[in-house]
Amino acid sequence: MLQIVISGCNGKMGQVVEQICTADPELSVAAGFDVNTASRTYPVYAVPANYSGPADCVIDFSSPKALDGLLAYCLDRKVPVVLATTGYSEEQLAQIDKAAKQIPVFRSANMSLGINVLLELVKQAAAVLGDSYDIEIVEQHHNRKVDAPSGTALMIADAAQEALSYDAAYNYGRHDRREARPKNEIGISSVRGGTIVGVHEVIFAGRDEVIEIKHTAMSREIFANGAVKAAKYMAAVSAPGLYNMSQLVAASGKDE
Repeated sequence: MLQIVISGCNGKMGQVVEQICTADPELSVAAGFDVNTASRTYPVYAVPANYSGPADCVIDFSSPKALDGLLAYCLDRKVPVVLATTGYSEEQLAQIDKAAKQIPVFRSANMSLGINVLLELVKQAAAVLGDSYDIEIVEQHHNRKVDAPSGTALMIADAAQEALSYDAAYNYGRHDRREARPKNEIGISSVRGGTIVGVHEVIFAGRDEVIEIKHTAMSREIFANGAVKAAKYMAAVSAPGLYNMSQLVAASGKDE
């Protein structure tokens, strides 16, 4: 039985991860990390370094602020980690890359299988439509989400950029300028309201026609399920490196 540690265990996503792990006979939640140390059915630590029990993988749905302590724990114990938190700074991303040279690190701004299918569709559409279509991304989330644009929106923009023949500039708002839309940009707009779990829409606007690719998350469980699958995958990985959803999807396909 795999021993899972949940970072951010008392948050909404952490509790969903706990429910999935509890229902899985292959998994057991060994401990949790959280600034809120309210007890659960397992011990909860505000400081990861204080936990010395078993751990096959850590699943992190916490905050960028928790990264230092989390990586220090994983590096010290040589424990694989699944980073599902978003909003990291460039310095923190470099910190994650450095850690991945010593331990297995799985990082994705979105753990949904559907989103990763959308990314492939965006790459194909951008490669075919190319310079003739303007690309706009609109993302919607609940009113408690603090980072904007979402990490997923940036993943989508990067996927499109990968297939384009030009270097696109990301535009996060046009309120401060009066000019026609430059051809070499990808617009990214953020909506925050209510309890929206997550909606990402990619618009390819051409002359006299518009193509839209859209993904709507109906519950947080899709992200938690993806993170748990990633944890099972990473628990069997020994080689240091930075892993992602593409590798997980490819590995899942081979198992079927």
